[in-house]
Amino acid sequence: MTEPEKVPRVRMTGTQRREQLIEIGRSLFAERGYEATSVEEIAVRASVSKPVVYEHFGGKEGLYAVIVDREMSTLLQMITSSLSQNRSRVRVERVALALLTYVEDRTDGFRILVRDSPVAAPDGKYSSLLNDAVSQVGHILASDFTRRGFDAGFAPLYAQALVGMVSMTAQWWLDVREPSKEVVAAHVVNLCWNGLTNLEAVPQLGGE
Repeated sequence: MTEPEKVPRVRMTGTQRREQLIEIGRSLFAERGYEATSVEEIAVRASVSKPVVYEHFGGKEGLYAVIVDREMSTLLQMITSSLSQNRSRVRVERVALALLTYVEDRTDGFRILVRDSPVAAPDGKYSSLLNDAVSQVGHILASDFTRRGFDAGFAPLYAQALVGMVSMTAQWWLDVREPSKEVVAAHVVNLCWNGLTNLEAVPQLGGE
């Protein structure tokens, strides 16, 4: 009786192994956070030895930095493309929907971004990404304010408020996931746009 022919184990290329480790690390960091995730656990899930992880990333911190940078690039590209096209209201709609779509499609990545990064990690935090978005929204609003005869100096304040509203809503929706992202985006835009449409040139507190 002949023995069954052994099927050779498929080996990964360096690039494939790196991508595998990134995906495993992404899942673990999202599930447990940076501090609670160990290189050993990443290696076990990938069925490799710890030195393989160090070889590719220099350690847990290096892997985390690569993951955060990749997620930042993905989300910033989605937001930037939304801001650079269409009319003003459509821009607001697209930004809200882009962020919610990112939360839906890359939940693990979003969970990582909204957590505090390790102290030694490079500047690649969610707050930094939001600052970029605030800057772009601020330029758009400044132009709109000038056209309407408002003080463009307040545009950064309004940009902070608008981006903060969308960001906080996205973090809330991360766990509840209802209503649908389209409905959530529509309501966010309803508040944002109707508020912008009816802005007072010199707002005052009502007082007593």
